[in-house]
Amino acid sequence: MAYWYESSIDRQLREATERGEFDNLPGLGKPLSDHGREYDDDWWVKEWLEREGATAGVIPPTLALRREVEDLAERVDRLRTESEVRGYVAEVNERLRKARLGMMDGPPTVLPPRDVDAEVAGWRERRGQDKP
Repeated sequence: MAYWYESSIDRQLREATERGEFDNLPGLGKPLSDHGREYDDDWWVKEWLEREGATAGVIPPTLALRREVEDLAERVDRLRTESEVRGYVAEVNERLRKARLGMMDGPPTVLPPRDVDAEVAGWRERRGQDKP
């Protein structure tokens, strides 16, 4: 003789299914987003960040600044005028100064300031301009 046991949770799920509470949920009939991928211990953090769009404020400011400096040419290339480029690089240099002095949260950084004239020259060259 086989005995069947339904836990409290199983009963609640069965009743909710019978009431149709799981019908028409987003993603119904679609595969799970991580199906076939290797298990990641931090899956829930990554999903939360993606869902909430919270990636900008998650890494410490000094690490974000390092990434910004790495991508400086790409960021500068989006600017339209030389004065915008000079202003942006000056602002980055000010944040670099604060990071070097320990005035920003995150791991210490020793990145040197960017040469404003060199960044402007690179911006002009990538745009196909010689001089203003």
